[in-house]
Amino acid sequence: MDVPFWVWAVTVAAIVGMLVFDFVGHVRTPHAPTLRESAIWSAVYVGIAVVFGLLVLWFAGPQFGGEYFAGYVTEKSLSVDNLFVFVLIMSSFAVPRELQQKVLLFGIAFALVLRTALIFVGAAAIENISWIFYVFGAFLIYTAWLQAKGGHTHEEEFKENGVLRLTRRLLPTTDDYHSDRLTTKIGGKRYITPLAIALVAIGSADILFAVDSIPAIFGLTQETYLVFTANAFALLGLRQLFFLLDGLLDKLVYLSYGLAVILGFIGVKLVIHALHENELPFINGGEHVTAIPEIPTWLSLVVILLTLVVTTVASLARNRRDGNRGVERSTAPAGPEVTGAADGDELPASDRRPAGDPVGRGVGSTQG
Repeated sequence: MDVPFWVWAVTVAAIVGMLVFDFVGHVRTPHAPTLRESAIWSAVYVGIAVVFGLLVLWFAGPQFGGEYFAGYVTEKSLSVDNLFVFVLIMSSFAVPRELQQKVLLFGIAFALVLRTALIFVGAAAIENISWIFYVFGAFLIYTAWLQAKGGHTHEEEFKENGVLRLTRRLLPTTDDYHSDRLTTKIGGKRYITPLAIALVAIGSADILFAVDSIPAIFGLTQETYLVFTANAFALLGLRQLFFLLDGLLDKLVYLSYGLAVILGFIGVKLVIHALHENELPFINGGEHVTAIPEIPTWLSLVVILLTLVVTTVASLARNRRDGNRGVERSTAPAGPEVTGAADGDELPASDRRPAGDPVGRGVGSTQG
């Protein structure tokens, strides 16, 4: 796929323009976005990504159009899993809801710059090191195993990484937020605010996300332009998606299993491609291994979409069953005692409520 320089320039300018528009139109004035606002702008960014894919399909043909859509859907699904960590970071640093947009947008801009660098490094490696596909494939298969092993559970606490600990050690930090400022001056001395620390947390966390996503998309297309645009469009709508899915993420109980299937499938696809391009002397005498047919792009796209549909439907069904069980328990007739337990028995921790809590809000409630 031969992409002229002017097409690259126009694409990069359009992406930077969308980031600037996002900042000026939505983030510069701190506010908590409504569900309607998040839904509308999520749809807008998805629509832009789809229109771009149709243009690729029209001008470059079905092969590259299919590769772009497969890459975009994969990156978008991986970004949903990343939102779990973003929620934990926001909660851990107690970021006010009206300031969360700024943290997310700056983090997305940082992630886009970082991933662009990694994309060009990956493209150079693919161009010069034929066996790199073995490494990418093995890594994705291992990552898929970790995803499946972890199941639908996620860490309940955010654990600071080395980058964040080093930032805290080197830079003086205030205890309180100062509006939406990243730095402030107190007593003539410059401090960074907790908002800046949360931004560092989001940005450094994305370094780990990129390690998974970049090899995954190179397993679907080796066209640098398509890898870049699929990543960019998947990231651009991430801020709106965060507020749209906030509170609903825990309902996607089988998401990790679905991502494990996708990453494992792409890992196998990469290994098969590596065998076809094989030059390692200890594998088939350094000759290409073509006995196993390569997986076509259309099949990759079908597997990815089907996996996401099955994962979502199964998650919704699971939540519906759990909800019905909860209704049955709540409508069950109470025993003779006020607690609803037999004499000498103790209620499970999940069913207890503190004394003086007649409406059952309990410790786990949130104040609106």
